[in-house]
Amino acid sequence: MKNQPKEAKSHIEPLSFSEELARAVINSLSAHIAILEKNGVILETNRAWNAYSVKNGMPKNFDYRGINYLEVCNAAKGEDASDAHNIAEGIRKVIQGHTPEFLFDYPCHSKDSRHWYYMRAIRMSDAKPVRVIISHEDITALKLVEEALRESREELKEQKQSLEEANIALKVLIKHRENDKLELEKNVLTNVKELVLPYVEKLKEVPLKPKNKTLVEIIDNHLKDIISPLLQKFSNAQIILTPQEIKVVTLIKDGKSSKEIADILNISETTVNFHRKNLRKKLGLKNRPMNLRSYLISMS
Repeated sequence: MKNQPKEAKSHIEPLSFSEELARAVINSLSAHIAILEKNGVILETNRAWNAYSVKNGMPKNFDYRGINYLEVCNAAKGEDASDAHNIAEGIRKVIQGHTPEFLFDYPCHSKDSRHWYYMRAIRMSDAKPVRVIISHEDITALKLVEEALRESREELKEQKQSLEEANIALKVLIKHRENDKLELEKNVLTNVKELVLPYVEKLKEVPLKPKNKTLVEIIDNHLKDIISPLLQKFSNAQIILTPQEIKVVTLIKDGKSSKEIADILNISETTVNFHRKNLRKKLGLKNRPMNLRSYLISMS
């Protein structure tokens, strides 16, 4: 394949920056621009600089050329003096060649509104005599967005703290409710034990007709069905356990056998097995294939 001919490029004349073109360029920029010589004297300002000057009360045709910008900054007084002095110092370092550019953002508020500006001083490379370009760009919109974001973060932080405090308060309320519920369960079990079960037991000891005896047994079983859900917590189960049963429970949890428990409590092994049977009944394990010790440990 033959080589394709390269596309001919049009000849471009190098751009000549005449004074007229340079002036047109700086006047087209939105930044407020001034050009300084080596002593800080203003040689030229752009249209945006002059418009801002008029907006802030200066005469319409006021000419800044010939004014020493550094002296103006050094003479500043009041709350903005510190910023002006820092700007003058930064520009001097650029003029002296200690740094290629100086950047600084500062507030410039009026009675009616707030404004912030981003100032940049840069030395023109290889320019002889020395020339430094000063630009001030309005960054108010950016600062207001940053301020809004900062306020939003603070608001979110306060909301987070408020939610955390509410969460703590809710946990306290839940804890109180759990305690109230536990207290209610204890009262129910205590009342059943002290005010109902003793009389049911006495009725069971009295000679009754078969029909009445059946009714008593039904009452006894139903009472136990009613309180059985409350026996899921060992702390509540202790309320209806006898002192001897509590001792047996403690030793069962410790892994002691019926023989060992009998020796420790000085009772017969048959009695220990009787207590085991009653415990299973009271804890709702009578017809459930569950290890008594495992169940007691799970409720601890």
